[in-house]
Amino acid sequence: MATEFHGKIALDVRDSEPDWAPYAEPRAPSGAPNVLFLVWDDTGIGTWDLFGGLVEMPNLRRIADRGVRLSQFHTTALCSPTRASLLTGCNPTSVGMATIEEFTDGFPNCSGRIPAENALLSEILVERGWNTYAVGKWHLTPLEEENLAARKTNWPLGRGFERFYGFLGGETDQWYPNLVYDNHPVDPPAGPEDGYHLSKDLADKSVEFIRDAQVIAPDKPWMLYLCPGCGHAPHHVAEEWSERYRGRFDMGYERYREVVLTNQKRLGIVPADTELSPMNPYLGETSADGAPWPLLDTVRPWESLSDDEKRLFCRQAEVFAGFQSYTDAQIGRVLDHLEQTAQLDNTLIVLLSDNGASGEGGPNGTGNEMKFFNGYLDAIDESMAHLDDLGSTRAYNHYSVGWAMAFNTPYKLFKRYASHEGGIADPCVISWPAGIAARGTVLDRYVHVSDVLPTVLDCLGINPPDTVRGVPQHPIEGVSFLSALAEPSAPTGKHTQFYSMLGTRGIWHDGWFADTVHAAAPSNWGGFDHDRWELFHIEADRSQVHDLAAAEPDRLEQMRALWFEQAHAYDGFPLVDLGLLNVPERTRPVLGGGRPRRVYYADGAEVGPGAALEILGRSFAVLAEVEVTDPAAEGALFAHGGRFGGHSLFLREGRLSYVYNFLGEQEQPVAAVSAVPTGRHLLGVRFERTGTAADGRTPVGDVELYVDDITVGRLDGMRVQPLVFNGVGEGVRVGRDGRAPVTSSYPGPFAFRGGTIAQVTVDVTGTPYRDLQRELSAAFARD
Repeated sequence: MATEFHGKIALDVRDSEPDWAPYAEPRAPSGAPNVLFLVWDDTGIGTWDLFGGLVEMPNLRRIADRGVRLSQFHTTALCSPTRASLLTGCNPTSVGMATIEEFTDGFPNCSGRIPAENALLSEILVERGWNTYAVGKWHLTPLEEENLAARKTNWPLGRGFERFYGFLGGETDQWYPNLVYDNHPVDPPAGPEDGYHLSKDLADKSVEFIRDAQVIAPDKPWMLYLCPGCGHAPHHVAEEWSERYRGRFDMGYERYREVVLTNQKRLGIVPADTELSPMNPYLGETSADGAPWPLLDTVRPWESLSDDEKRLFCRQAEVFAGFQSYTDAQIGRVLDHLEQTAQLDNTLIVLLSDNGASGEGGPNGTGNEMKFFNGYLDAIDESMAHLDDLGSTRAYNHYSVGWAMAFNTPYKLFKRYASHEGGIADPCVISWPAGIAARGTVLDRYVHVSDVLPTVLDCLGINPPDTVRGVPQHPIEGVSFLSALAEPSAPTGKHTQFYSMLGTRGIWHDGWFADTVHAAAPSNWGGFDHDRWELFHIEADRSQVHDLAAAEPDRLEQMRALWFEQAHAYDGFPLVDLGLLNVPERTRPVLGGGRPRRVYYADGAEVGPGAALEILGRSFAVLAEVEVTDPAAEGALFAHGGRFGGHSLFLREGRLSYVYNFLGEQEQPVAAVSAVPTGRHLLGVRFERTGTAADGRTPVGDVELYVDDITVGRLDGMRVQPLVFNGVGEGVRVGRDGRAPVTSSYPGPFAFRGGTIAQVTVDVTGTPYRDLQRELSAAFARD
């Protein structure tokens, strides 16, 4: 871009010559292609029909039929790291993203903050004349910066995207999403009762963003980074879509794998002699301290299931498949728009999943994934109770780990495991009819997600920049595979790829793969020095069935040494496999400094995870300073969380009430008998933790409800969640609840009426309620 003025400046403008080159916005080369990234979530290579799976994706097939399927495409085994690698062309550990944003820590490899020296593709392209849009899942903002007080450097608009519509965290409710538009939170435009679903909303916004600019500059190319929430939990979809798959998975996940492997061989996705990996390949493994392989990551054999259990597990798969197909239909609407406006042929499309299918549902699946994030596994009777709710607004569902193995056919393990192909070997399609001649072909070359950015730059004729936004750039670590897209027999130039994720490790080098057998976080296994190493000739043995460690000890030692060499080169340390209960113990740079008392105000923006004061199983008090003007006043005074876990202090027909919703399975109410008198009052609730339940995990205690300093209600033995209500949304709200409220006692959003809320104080210091009440009453009286 021109930076120097080459005009002429004289005393009189009539004698001067202007030069607009330094000031005009950059222009892309004439005929430059659009760039469309379609990044799916938690979808294994054995899922979609275009890769041999049994889930029908006609619109993704449209892309594959006009492009190249990659049969050896690899990610990082987890969401944030893959997305960071995709957009920077580097290993995730090199750019501070060794793990997801919620688990980051104060080390260079996992700070959760991509350095400016590693520009995102959006930052490169916007400086060269492309419009840039991000729609859908982001998951590249530190948890403690997902709030309105934080800097926006790591929000999409701070990283080269001109427009953003989606959600900042790792997942969201598909019926009631936590949305951000550009740099501010917004409510969904409608509810599910009006036909709303997030996948449709994201497709609408994608078309809108493209159309808005093209009305003005139809020849200006754009980059759209479109990331639906599918197929991450919760698996939400209308029943008409899940019903399309009724009975389709009755064969069970073991037979599913056999059928899909046959399809994959026919399509050329895997070699003809590829074998299925065992369903429980490491069931007998123990940690250095003797801990068994985690139950979370264990598959129940299909034939061991009862008929009711089979019915439940089949329904889990049907809902997931319907969710995928529905989202495919919405992507089809975006493709239709591009086709109708003659843009599709000159759009470079990169379609991929960010990691393999997820095993986070555990051996039984779950009707509420928030149980997993609090360290609980669903028992079968609990899951059966949600059978008819799966996919609906009444569930936050995830399939069982057996389906994770099936949707990753033929590979071992699943999301979180960078040591095995089930976590890292994922579907990918590249399509650009105007620039890549190949149609409907399969590229059987080892490719890593970090290789995508240099390949895209090659397609666009852009050299890796020396500076972006004036910042000198670090070298791109990926290797372009454009030559192989043009000629499948051409070498890619890639020889080595290093992996590290949640305590698991792997290294690929010229067709060989070495890995450690280590349970991924949240296993808390430790003992990395004692890990057992495996060795596979993965070019021939894609599913890692034949361990050659004993047969080739010298090669294994070379591969092990290469892993350590690469780990030192790419900031691979420290290794982390901490359990969920350990994560809150790690310090984070939270704005406000982790204060044990917070004050919130009515009608403000929701304060989400990372900024809201989390209870975390401690004693707490909530005190609302309210002036009641109507004896029948009602509405939410304070709400934190949602229908799958949270608590709410509210007035109903003038009576003070409180509900603690334990993981969506037990509402624990306490209410006053009489209405609150008109006038100014402190309305509050106090929970005093008295111990732990018989399960050894669940905090229990007693609750008292107060009007000023008078106890008006009591509940003994209340259970509370040990960890967060929701790690990705549904934060603190004052003066209202959300569309999907904490309790069934009232309809959302249940805005407060019949008075005025001055403020609400939440306290976890353990201070006696009446001491807090006297302190706040004195302050209240001075107002």
